[in-house]
Amino acid sequence: MKVLVTGGCGFLGSHVCEYYIQQGCQVVSYDNMTKHELNRTGFAVDYARDYNWNYLKSIGVEMVKADIRDLEVLLDHSKGCDYIIHTAAQPAMTISWEDPHLDITTNVVGTFNVLECARRHKVPIASCATIHVYGNKINETLKETDKRYVRKPQGISEAHPTLEGILTPLHASKFAGDIYVRTYIDTYKIEAVSFRLTGIYGTRQFGGEDHGWVANFSIRAMTDRPITIFGTGRQVRDIVYATDVCRAFDAFYRTRKSGVYNIGGGTKTAISLLDCIDLLSDIIGKRPEVIFAPDRHGDLRYFVCNIKKAKDNLNWSPEIMPKEGIQRLVNWIDENIEIFKAG
Repeated sequence: MKVLVTGGCGFLGSHVCEYYIQQGCQVVSYDNMTKHELNRTGFAVDYARDYNWNYLKSIGVEMVKADIRDLEVLLDHSKGCDYIIHTAAQPAMTISWEDPHLDITTNVVGTFNVLECARRHKVPIASCATIHVYGNKINETLKETDKRYVRKPQGISEAHPTLEGILTPLHASKFAGDIYVRTYIDTYKIEAVSFRLTGIYGTRQFGGEDHGWVANFSIRAMTDRPITIFGTGRQVRDIVYATDVCRAFDAFYRTRKSGVYNIGGGTKTAISLLDCIDLLSDIIGKRPEVIFAPDRHGDLRYFVCNIKKAKDNLNWSPEIMPKEGIQRLVNWIDENIEIFKAG
């Protein structure tokens, strides 16, 4: 089996590549090696950008430096593959409003191109959407406790209305990609899923303030930098560890039950930002400094996935709970601490 992973040198993509190499597959990492997010982190940017490339190359992944916005190149490298997993994206809400052209060309044109490859080569495809497609009107349904926002019912299903509330370019571009997946299923009968993902975290994640908050908190705690929380800290996500998402991709390949799925940890992994600070304090043995700043435009204060559809159709559910997952992340940061201290 041969698998093409777009965004293969990104955080999630690197885990997908590793997962399928461990399954004995041929794996192609397709990545343009952009530094848009890393340039904002204060890390050793070049070292961080090359880290996953070098790791994947060392375990036998075929490395391709190219852009998903170039259809002809993408068609050429996807030829002969049995499965396409599309993780490449512009994922940050802040960058989306600062550079809407980058956002739309990456998330809409890029996703269209990947779907075209799947259609022309007649192979299944899994594409990454986000729970932000639901919009942020959910904020109006919440109550507050000392540590978190709460909502009844806790879990939000795929039937929940989309694009409600205040919108940003990221909402538009990620929802457009989600629609295109459904369009290609209906019109061209391709086997495809759009995974609406929430709170992914794990090793090899160079999280900054723009994206990847669990990793960002962990890195800053481990390097004695203050953590900035935008809002009250009561914001909630059902975080999901990267390897659990890899298992979801594989579950779709095995079942071929196309459609849209919420992929998250569900109620068992739902934690607030303040809960995460407490958990990090227990793991590393000291409490990080926290600075509070105003809410950011378009932020979603609460999302917990109802994952019944994924359980029923894909026979998938997450396995790694926050304490174990964050401990793994902290251990990896500790082993690579020089990357995060530099810059």
